[in-house]
Order: sequence, then structure tokens, then C-alpha cells
Amino acid sequence: MEINILEQIVIPIIKMLFIVHLLVIGVMVMIWSERRVSGWIQDRLGPNRVGPQGLLQPIADGIKFLFKEDLIPNHVDKPLYVLAPAMLLIPAMIAVAVVPFGGTITIEGLDNPISLQIADINIGILYILAITSLGVYGVVIGAWASNNKYSLLGGLRSSAQMISYELTLGLAIIGVLMLSESLSLRVIAKGQGSYPWNWNFLIHFPAFLAFTTAMFAETNRLPFDLAEAEQELVAGYHTEYSSMKFAIFFMAEYMNMIVGSAVVVTLFLGGWHFFGLETLGGPIWSGVISFAIFFVKTGIFLFVFIWVRWTLPRFRYDQLMNFGWKFLLPVALTSIVVTGTLYVATKGNLVWIGIGNTVAAFIVVSIVAGMLAMDNNSKAAQDTTAVTGGETPPLRGLEAIE
Repeated sequence: MEINILEQIVIPIIKMLFIVHLLVIGVMVMIWSERRVSGWIQDRLGPNRVGPQGLLQPIADGIKFLFKEDLIPNHVDKPLYVLAPAMLLIPAMIAVAVVPFGGTITIEGLDNPISLQIADINIGILYILAITSLGVYGVVIGAWASNNKYSLLGGLRSSAQMISYELTLGLAIIGVLMLSESLSLRVIAKGQGSYPWNWNFLIHFPAFLAFTTAMFAETNRLPFDLAEAEQELVAGYHTEYSSMKFAIFFMAEYMNMIVGSAVVVTLFLGGWHFFGLETLGGPIWSGVISFAIFFVKTGIFLFVFIWVRWTLPRFRYDQLMNFGWKFLLPVALTSIVVTGTLYVATKGNLVWIGIGNTVAAFIVVSIVAGMLAMDNNSKAAQDTTAVTGGETPPLRGLEAIE
């Protein structure tokens, strides 16, 4: 069998190098954007000294981390301590391999068009879920190897967070997979078409919100960064880290944000499609335009990450776990049941499926909130009875006068 070296070896290597470099550059852009956008939200300047508009600040930060003294405390488990940052970074880098970041480019002389995706495997979404769930091992092992109580608490929080929100992350996309009838991310993106009213975020709106919220928790971003809550845990799982090891943890966080945003765009926001613009420009430029559309959508979602960070306060840890188990999980499960039922009952009418999902989620959230409110009132009444010994407390002030 003759092997086409250009199509089967050279082009895949070029795509891999391009995506890896794009991720690294994306991390630098996110570092700059985080600071500038936060300054804009808080009505201050942000970095503006190193380069025009502070554009060289990420490079200055990188140089600073490279030249900082790399301290390794004597009490740590050195092999695992050194390995942990890489265990968090590598899954973030390889998860992007199955994300389609555009259509195809057709070049004369090649037998097949070039797909703007490193690997189009038919179980792409399972690959994403499997690889992203491995990242928590880097956090837990780094926390345990640090031999620090605060670090260990941060690692345990991260693992508990992963268990609760990973369930929602997986269940929220079941409805999407049911309607697309495929696990391939390219097929899911193509199935949504060019127009926003056919995209999955409208058909599965509650699942879209649940998936996005779970993704915030998975990436340890505010308001879900309980694994590194400085008011409680100094710096959490990376308390004992310095220099480039410390920097790698944050590179992994930003890479996870980029990959997570790309996955949301693919599953719920139409991928590289937008009002048919992805078909313009001929066999080469149509691919470039489709990549630009995907790039802009991902950038907008990354802005939402920063916006939420500087808008919402951090949850309390019990609130975080309650929100995951008592609200997001029921909404994700309800989405599966409603999507399957209405798909059969309405013969695949997407409008009714979208309306049914939204109404059902509202009912479920209302019921859960009502039950929790009743439970809290009951506990408050019990506490009052316990304090007063079962007797009615004496009237005071205006109550006594009346």
C-alpha cells in the first residue's frame, strides 16, 4: 500500500505544531486580556508600562518566572512534586486534538481536502471527557506531594468538585448527542447548520447553562475556585510551588479555559458556522473564514470567563456542592428525559423540544428551591425551639406594648 507522506505525515504534523503554538499564544493573550479587562471592569488602567497598552506584559511575566529562584521545600515528595504541574498541563494540551476549528481547505495536487482538525475520531466527545478528567490528578498529586495541610485541603476540594460537576458535564450533553446521533464533534458541529436558531444552545438551553457552569467549576475559575481560595487555604494546592512550576499551573488553567470554550462553541454554538459566511471565498478562503469564525466565537466565550470572574463573588464550599448536586444534576437529567420524550412525541420537532426543555428546567429548579426553603425554615424553627427550651420567647419592645 502506497503511503502519501504529505497527506498522512507532514500535514498532520503541521496542524499539531500550529495548534500547540496557537494554544501557547492564546495563553499569553489571555494573561494580558485578564488584566486589561479586569482593569476596565474595575475602572482602572491595568498593565500599561511594558509595551504599547501593556502588550508585552505576558512576556515580562514569563521572563520573571524563568529567572525566579526555584525553591523545592525539604518536606515535599520530590518526584511527584515535580511531576504534578506537567500532569495538569499535558491533558489540557492534548484534549484539543479532536476539536474541529474550521471546515476544510482544498489544495490542488492533494487527493483529499485538508480538514481543520488534528484527529476526527468517531468518539471525540468521550475523548474530551476522558482527557479533561485526568487533569484533577495533577492537582491532587501536587497537593499531596506538597506535604502541606492547606495544599491537601485544596486538592481534596478539587477532587470533590470534579466528581460532582463531571457528572453534570457528561449528562448535559446527552440530549445533544441524542439529536445529532453521533459522538464526533465535527458531525455535531455540521448538524447545527449555519443559522443561530438551529444551534443547540436554543434547543438545549438549560443543558447549555448547566454545561457552561460545570465547565467553570472544572477549570477552577471564580466563582468556583474553592481549590485555591486564598482567604481559607493560603493559595490552595499550589501553595508550595514557585518559579516555572507555579507558572505551569496557571498555563494549564488558561489552556483548559481555551479548550473548554472551543468545546462549548462546537457543541452548542454552531462550531465554525455563521449565516453561511463559512462557504464564501472558494476552496481555500472558505476554510480560512471558517477558522476565523470559530476563533471569534471562542474569544467571545473567553471574555465571558473573565467577565464572570470579576462580577460574581466566590461561593461558600457547601453552596458549591449543593449547587452541583441539587440544581445542576437534576436539570441535566431532566433535559435527557424531556428531549427523548418530546423527540418521539413530536417526531423530532426542535421548537417543541426547546420549549419543553426550558419549561421542565424551570419547574425542576422551582421545586428544588421550594423544598430547600422548606427544609431551611424547618431547621430554623427547630433551632429556635432548642434555644428557648420549647417555650415561647417573651415579647419585647413594641411587641410587648401591642
